[in-house]
Amino acid sequence: MTQAAAGEALTDAFTEVFGRAPEGVWAAPGRVNLIGEHTDYNDGYVMPFALPHTTRAAVARRDDGLLRVHSADMDGGVVELAVDALAPGATEGWARYPAAVLWALREAGHDIGGADIHYASTVPVGAGLSSSAALQVVTALALTELHGVELPRQELALLCQRSENVYVGAPVGVMDQTASACCTEGHALHLDVRALAQRQVPFDLAAEGMRLLVVDTRVEHAHADGAYGELRAGCEAAAAALGLPALRDVAYDDLDAALAVLPDERLRRLTRHIVTENRRVEEVIALLDAGRTRDIGPVLTAGHVSLRDDFRISCAELDLVVDTALAEGALGARMTGGGFGGSAIVLLEESAEAKIASAITQALPRSRHFPTTPGRGAHRLS
Repeated sequence: MTQAAAGEALTDAFTEVFGRAPEGVWAAPGRVNLIGEHTDYNDGYVMPFALPHTTRAAVARRDDGLLRVHSADMDGGVVELAVDALAPGATEGWARYPAAVLWALREAGHDIGGADIHYASTVPVGAGLSSSAALQVVTALALTELHGVELPRQELALLCQRSENVYVGAPVGVMDQTASACCTEGHALHLDVRALAQRQVPFDLAAEGMRLLVVDTRVEHAHADGAYGELRAGCEAAAAALGLPALRDVAYDDLDAALAVLPDERLRRLTRHIVTENRRVEEVIALLDAGRTRDIGPVLTAGHVSLRDDFRISCAELDLVVDTALAEGALGARMTGGGFGGSAIVLLEESAEAKIASAITQALPRSRHFPTTPGRGAHRLS
């Protein structure tokens, strides 16, 4: 479906739900993280790119203090909320994500009132591809543009992160929202989370005869559960034990000395992953800059081993996908996203795609897969 057709379809659906036409239609993508997992809340380096899959929102302002939201992908009809009553913990279900964004905008001092919003998404939910960030970013972009509020994209991403941290209660870093808001087509985004410095790194696999396959295991995860928070707390405890602001401050060459200081094996494992993962981001960038794209495969695979053995957030299904892909000749493979389920990525030669995809399907029939290329960040459709 073309962007114009997608905008028209969402306009028609909005009109059917709310009985009037929207003022505009916006889209924001999900993301795949090429390398740099769980490093964002440790002030480190990440390297995501935007998916072609997006969450789209048709939006019109209201002047009666109500936020009304509806999703083509969720049951339950229209959810109606009083804008003045929005507060952390006050909203249940999927509607807490758009409610959180409006709350965060108003808390930041922006004069934004109610709205009618209809959503439709092609980002797989629960697959570790940031469907929630896509919903937040498209909401923030639409509301700010409709109200004439000009926010730099990184600031918009930070606001969306705050909405999820404080209102939803999920202790996520800023990578997902930044990827959805800031990525550009045909590039991976190198983000230094501490400095919020960005660099768009060319990543055109098709030109070199390669593909990146995303494999959704259909094992769902939830960022707001206790496991994610425990990981973040563990990383913070390790940094505190080392007398550092964050694990990003452990130099790769000083890793062994740092590990010797830490009081228990769990903190050592967490630290080892973060430090070596930051190093892997640097390695991938150097290889891409040198035109050695195929050589990033072993780096991706090493990242999976670290997530599996040190961070311990993989699962049997993710390991099966990675092992199967590598056995069939993939250049590299790893889990991507928050962990405990979700998706894996497989770097492969274009000529080997059918063979490797078939082997993965045979090994894990419940999975689904699709090839992907770096897409465009959040934008207005109509």
